[in-house]
Amino acid sequence: MQKLDAADARRATVLRLRDYPVASRLRVRRCVYAPSLCLSALFVVVACRPTVRPTVRPSYDPAHDIGSLFSDVQLSGIFPDSKEFVDARPRSAPATIEARYDSARRMPGFVLRAFVDQNFILPQPAGNGYHSVATQSMVTHINALWPVLTRSPDSSDPRSSLIPLPRPYVVPGGRFREIYYWDSYFTMLGLVQSGRTDLVKNMLDNFAHLITTVGHIPNGNRTYYLSRSQPPYFAAMVSLYATAADTSQALPYLDALETEYAFWMDGADRLKPGEFYRRVVRMPDGVILNRYWDDLAEPRPESYRPDVEIGETLPESLRASFYREARATAESGWDFSSRWMRDPKDLRTLETTQLIPVDLNSLLYHAERTIAALRAFRHAGGDAEVARRFNQKAEQRRQAILSMYENGFFYDRRWRTGEAVRDRLTLAAAAPLYFGIATPDQGRHVALRLEQEFLGPGGFVTTKIPTGQQWDAPNGWPPLEWLAIEGVRRYGRADLADKAASRWLALIQRTYSATGRMMEKYDVVNTNKKAGGGEYPTQDGFGWTNGVALALCAQPSQARTCND
Repeated sequence: MQKLDAADARRATVLRLRDYPVASRLRVRRCVYAPSLCLSALFVVVACRPTVRPTVRPSYDPAHDIGSLFSDVQLSGIFPDSKEFVDARPRSAPATIEARYDSARRMPGFVLRAFVDQNFILPQPAGNGYHSVATQSMVTHINALWPVLTRSPDSSDPRSSLIPLPRPYVVPGGRFREIYYWDSYFTMLGLVQSGRTDLVKNMLDNFAHLITTVGHIPNGNRTYYLSRSQPPYFAAMVSLYATAADTSQALPYLDALETEYAFWMDGADRLKPGEFYRRVVRMPDGVILNRYWDDLAEPRPESYRPDVEIGETLPESLRASFYREARATAESGWDFSSRWMRDPKDLRTLETTQLIPVDLNSLLYHAERTIAALRAFRHAGGDAEVARRFNQKAEQRRQAILSMYENGFFYDRRWRTGEAVRDRLTLAAAAPLYFGIATPDQGRHVALRLEQEFLGPGGFVTTKIPTGQQWDAPNGWPPLEWLAIEGVRRYGRADLADKAASRWLALIQRTYSATGRMMEKYDVVNTNKKAGGGEYPTQDGFGWTNGVALALCAQPSQARTCND
C-alpha cells in the first residue's frame, strides 16, 4: 500500500469520515445531491478499511455546525475549559443559531456570553450536587458513588454531541460526563468487587454497539471524539467479565473483538517493509506493529483554545502536523507527557505518531490471544484455523515487544530508525509484565528498576521528568498503579506489589479523609500536595480511582489499610 501522510492523509480522512454515522461533517444530503461523490467515498473506505460500514444517523458536530460562532466562543475565553461549550446543547437548530449570531454580533452592545446563554443549555458536571457523608469509610463511599456516576440509557438527540448508548454506563465524573474507553476497564475492576457484573455487561454491550455502529470504540461517546480511539482495553474487559462470570459469557463479544481489531490493523495486509498507514507500521523485518493516530489534523474541539494558541506559535506549514500529534497523544490517554515530546519542555515537539508504544502493542498482543482463545473455545467450523492464525500474530508481536527491552527496562521505539527512546523512561514499561509478555528474567529486572527509580512515598510515579504536564512526575495515576502493582506481582514480587499498593491506598485514603473526595490523579512524590498539571483542574469522582481502590482493597494484604 502507498504511504499515507500529511496532505494525502487529510484527503483520505475526509472521505473516510463521510462513512461514519455521527462523524464530523457527515451530511446525508450529499448522497442525495451528489451520489457520485458518495460512491467515490465508499470506494476509498471499502478499499482501505475492511470493517463493516456503520449505519447513518443524524448528529450535532459543534466544531462545524455553527459556523464562526464556534471559534469565536472558544477563543474568547468565556469558558476557561473548551469542553464546556462542545458539551452544550443548542436550544434550536444549529443553522438557525448560526444565522442569528451572524446578525446579532453586528448590533451595538452585543455580548457574546449572553448570546450563548440564550441559545445553548450549558452542561453540569457529572455527580453535581452529590455530597459525601463524613462518617462513611472510603469503601462505603465508593459503593455509594456508583449510582451517582451511572447514566441511564441515552435517547437520540440530534442537537447533542453525545452519541447515545442503549445501556446504562458509568462515567468518570466532573467534566467527564460521557463514557471513556480505557477508563472503563479500571472502573470495571471495582464494579466486579461491588457485585455489579450486570453493569459491567451493560458497558460491554455499549462498547459492542459502538463497534457495530461506528466501526470502533471512540475516545468517548461524543461526536467530536469520533476520529480517534483510546488504548484498546476491550479484550481486557471481556477477559475480566469472563473471569467474573464464565467463558461462555464472553463469546457474544467475539465478533466485536474481531471488528475492533480490524480497525486497529486497518491497511496492514497491504504494507511493505518500512511503510505505514494510519495505526499500523510494517517494520523492516516484516512484523506489523501499532502506533497512535488520529484521522484529523485540526485543533481538538474539546481543547480548541490551547491547541490554537500553541499552533499560532508555529509556522503555518507545521500547524497541521502539531494538531495531528496532539490528537494522537489524546488517543494514547497520556495527554500530555514528556513520553511523547522530543523536548520535554516544549509541547510543540510531540512525536507520538513516530513512536511504537510498548503498552499499546502489549494490549494488542492480549487482544490477539483473547480472540484466539475464544475461537478455540467456541470450536465451530473454521475456528481452529483462525485461532492458529491469531496465536501466530500474537507470538510475532510478543517477540517484537521482547526486542524493545534493554538494560533492565522496556522502551518505546522510533519506528523509522528502530531507536529506543532511552532518555524518557515511563511506567508504560509495566505493561509487558501485566500481560505476561516479559520473560522471567526481564520481569525481575523491570520490577527492580520500578522499585528503585519509580516508587515514591505515595506509589509509582508516571515518569521521572517533572514538566508540569499531568502525565509526568510527580503524578501517579490509578490505571498505571494497577498495571505496575499487578505486573510486578505476576513476576514474583508480591512484596513490592503489596508495598506499592499500601502506599497508594494510604495516600488516597488520607485524601478522602481530608476532602471527602476521590481524585483522578495524585502527587505520589510529595503526598501533602495536590496533583496538578494538564489542561483542566484535577477532577473528582472518580471512576477509575474508585475501581482500582476497590480491587486493591479486596486483596487480603490491604485489609488493614482499607479498614482504618
